[in-house]
Amino acid sequence: MSVQTAVLVLIDIAPGSRLWGFSRYILGKFPFRNIPGLIFCKVLGSGFEGGFSTKPSLTKQGFFCVFDTKQNAETFQQSAPIVKAYSSHANEFFVATLYPYSSRGSWSGFSMNNLSSPPANEPIASLTRASIRPFKAMQFWAKAKPAEQAIKAASGSILTAGLGEAPYFRQATFTIWENLKSIDEYAQSGAHLSAIKAAYGEDYFSESMFTRFKVSSASGVWQGKHVQIP
Repeated sequence: MSVQTAVLVLIDIAPGSRLWGFSRYILGKFPFRNIPGLIFCKVLGSGFEGGFSTKPSLTKQGFFCVFDTKQNAETFQQSAPIVKAYSSHANEFFVATLYPYSSRGSWSGFSMNNLSSPPANEPIASLTRASIRPFKAMQFWAKAKPAEQAIKAASGSILTAGLGEAPYFRQATFTIWENLKSIDEYAQSGAHLSAIKAAYGEDYFSESMFTRFKVSSASGVWQGKHVQIP
């Protein structure tokens, strides 16, 4: 079994490139065709100011790609024309290379391998995505906002981004934490724990995927914050 490697990019489109940024949603995955080793790709929008919100951002967006090998992921990140295009049109640009070590569920039928072991005391990334049942959306969003506020106040939080394929119903959250302890303390307490219990207990989602990653590298700017790992 090959070692899957994910690349996540977050962008705040520059003022002079708004039309180009809007065109990303129209073109979707088309610019990613024929990329060597690419096995999964999602072009994503973001919530207001890059958070997890029912109000979409007009400038912040991103994409999530999974490759069959580490080598193909690194080549894509370093030299793919689409990555360079996003960077050249960005006011803020952030990119992370990630190795999954724990994943359950699926995203549009795609499931990630679980091959690497969790790092003992290194940065951890988490991607949580869900297709929300329409008749459960109001209950979901009532729980979501307190959980997002809790992330901002949580010890060990390095970066957080609210993402989505479609407003209101198909949402994702990406976070980076200092270590395993800090993400577990957040996940197992307070508003987040309440939201997770409600989501499972009341069947909020028609499909979901919860994945944790070792952060191979992460660099750039998001929401005005500079991040550099390692």
